[in-house]
Amino acid sequence: MTSDTDSNKSRTKSKKGRSKPYIPHLAEFNFEPTEDWSHDKAKQLYSNAAPSLNDYEPDTVQFTECIEGMRSLPKSSIDLIIADPPFGIGFDGKSGVYNRDETLVIPGYREAQGSYTEFTKDWIAQLPRIMKRDASAYIFSGWTNLDAILNGASDAGLTTLNHLIWHYPFGVYTKRKFVTSHYHVVLLVKNAKSYYFNKIENYPQDVWIVKRKYRTGKEKNSTKLPLEVVSKCIDFSSRPGDVVLDPFMGNGTTAVAAKAAFRHFIGFEINDQLKPLLKEEINSVTPGQFFKSYKERLPTIEELAEKYPRAYREYLKQKGQRKSIKKVMQ
Repeated sequence: MTSDTDSNKSRTKSKKGRSKPYIPHLAEFNFEPTEDWSHDKAKQLYSNAAPSLNDYEPDTVQFTECIEGMRSLPKSSIDLIIADPPFGIGFDGKSGVYNRDETLVIPGYREAQGSYTEFTKDWIAQLPRIMKRDASAYIFSGWTNLDAILNGASDAGLTTLNHLIWHYPFGVYTKRKFVTSHYHVVLLVKNAKSYYFNKIENYPQDVWIVKRKYRTGKEKNSTKLPLEVVSKCIDFSSRPGDVVLDPFMGNGTTAVAAKAAFRHFIGFEINDQLKPLLKEEINSVTPGQFFKSYKERLPTIEELAEKYPRAYREYLKQKGQRKSIKKVMQ
C-alpha cells in the first residue's frame, strides 16, 4: 500500500530528475531530419546509382506475375517495397458503390485466385531474399484480410515495425455497421536492429489523414492510392538513388512518386491493358520533379513562433545562452 508521503516523495524525485521544465513544442524549433539532401545532391545520387536487377532494366514496369518477377530479381537488390495487393473480397474493379463511371475503368483487374491466405503467404515469402539488410516494406490492406498480411509477414521472418492507419474522409454508406474510412498500412523490416528510417518530422504519427483524389473524366485502373500517401513511405524509408519495388503496380503511383523523388523503381503488373495508362502516368513527371529538401518542408521559425509563443520565448532564451557559451569558448 502506498502512503501519501510515499507519493509526495515520488513526485519530488520525478521533479528533481528533470533538469529543466518541459516546454511543449520546444523540440520543433531545434528539430532537424536524420538525413537530408539538397536538390543537386539528390540528383547526383540518383544519376550515379547503377541498380542491378538481372534481366530487368531499372525504372520499368514488367508485365508478369509478381512472384515470378520477384524470383528473377537478384538477392539484396531492393531498398524499399510498397505493395497494395488485390483486396481478396471478390471486387471486380467496377462496383457501383464507388460512384464511378464504369466506362472509364480499364478492364482486366484480377482478384487473387484460390486461397487468399496462401496467395499472400507466397508473395510475401519472396520479399526477404530481395530486400537489402536495412530495407523496409509498406503493405496496404483492408481490415478483412489483415490477418493474412500479418501472418504472411511473420511466416516470412519479417518484423512488424509499425501498424499505420491511412484515414480518408470517404466510405461506402452502411445501414447496420460503422462506415469503413481507413486503410491499414503495415510497415515491415527485414532486420529489426538495422533498418533505414529517416525521421523527417519531429513528431511523426502513425495515423495519416489524406484525402482520396479522383481522376474525374479520366481512364483509371480499379483503385488508386494517393500520391501523397505513397510519397510518405518513400520519404521516410529510402534515400535518393534507392530502388523502390511495387509488386502490384496498378495505376503506377509508386513509379511516379519514386521518379519524382529521385528514386529508381521496378514494378510488376499482370494487366497488360494498363500499358498505355502506365506509360502516360510515368512520362508525366521528370526525375526529381517534386523533390524538396526535408528542411524546406518544415515550418519556419516564424510560423512556429506564431503557433507556439511560449516555446518560442524559451527557444530564444536557450539560443542566447548558446551564443554566450560560444563567445566564452572563443
